[in-house]
Amino acid sequence: MNHLLRKATALCAAALLLPLAACSSSDDGDASATKVKFGYIADFAGAATLAVADEQGLWKGQGLEPELKVFTNGPLQIQALGSGDLDFGYIGSGAAWLPASGKAKIIAPNMLGIADRVITRPGTGITTVADLKGKKIGVPEGTSGDLILELALRQAGLTAKDVEKVNMDPSTVVSAFASKQIDAAALWYPLIDTIKKNTPDLVELAKSDDFYPALSFPSSFVARNEIVADDPAAVTKVLKVVQTANDWIAAHPAEAETLTEKFLKAPSGQLKGASAVTKILSTDELVELTDDGTVAGWFKGLADIFVGMGKITESPDPSTYFTADLYTGAAAG
Repeated sequence: MNHLLRKATALCAAALLLPLAACSSSDDGDASATKVKFGYIADFAGAATLAVADEQGLWKGQGLEPELKVFTNGPLQIQALGSGDLDFGYIGSGAAWLPASGKAKIIAPNMLGIADRVITRPGTGITTVADLKGKKIGVPEGTSGDLILELALRQAGLTAKDVEKVNMDPSTVVSAFASKQIDAAALWYPLIDTIKKNTPDLVELAKSDDFYPALSFPSSFVARNEIVADDPAAVTKVLKVVQTANDWIAAHPAEAETLTEKFLKAPSGQLKGASAVTKILSTDELVELTDDGTVAGWFKGLADIFVGMGKITESPDPSTYFTADLYTGAAAG
């Protein structure tokens, strides 16, 4: 069946992440609605889908009532899924090793990230990744920053043992960079925009696009293993919300930036240009790429890297943790 026929027409801080006040759906409580606990990260890729869903009443349209909780990174959400504190969440590419290790299921690819960088300050004598040998690098472990650093070091003939990696929360990386407590950082936009306010002439040593398209860096929506096994109907409803919101974002990226600012209660203009450091694909495109194995290839490529990083011992078949059938089935319904 042509993938286009599968899908109904889509409807339609100060030094770090954005304000970390938990947002909740604007829908009134409905005793008949299925309640879902959904995690997110307060940046464009991590919150735009939920912002659109909230604004357009997509949850209510599927008979769902979300309880939204904000997190600073993906690994924390995977922990919350494991403890039952979340049903669904959002992770960047750097946390994809956790579903690969069986901790959760990936139910949908999100945007392809091109926002990650390895950066340093001018005047450090560091002009290439090879110059990082023996240097102190701030990085949030288990995130896409950690992943880009690993790839950059490999390309330069180095390993993590050749540098001094300092595990820091994203906000701490920002402040440590500004106060010159670290020599370099592995982080992402929009946090790097914040750093640029104090260090406008920072040096970008490596970026996501250096490895694309041989490697792609998808963020993802994830679910508790139990809810996928026991309630696939609820997963399908969530996927319909995600897919409809995703298509609106793909068609209106600038408007989505503004809507996400409103959702996060962020200053006007805070997310301007955020969509430019992501590759936003429509649901039809993602269905086609799922059917031809491309999406599985994205996750397989990441898992192979995670083996080399020591995050997992083997690179499993993505079909064991990416529910491709549920994703394409939701698009067809």
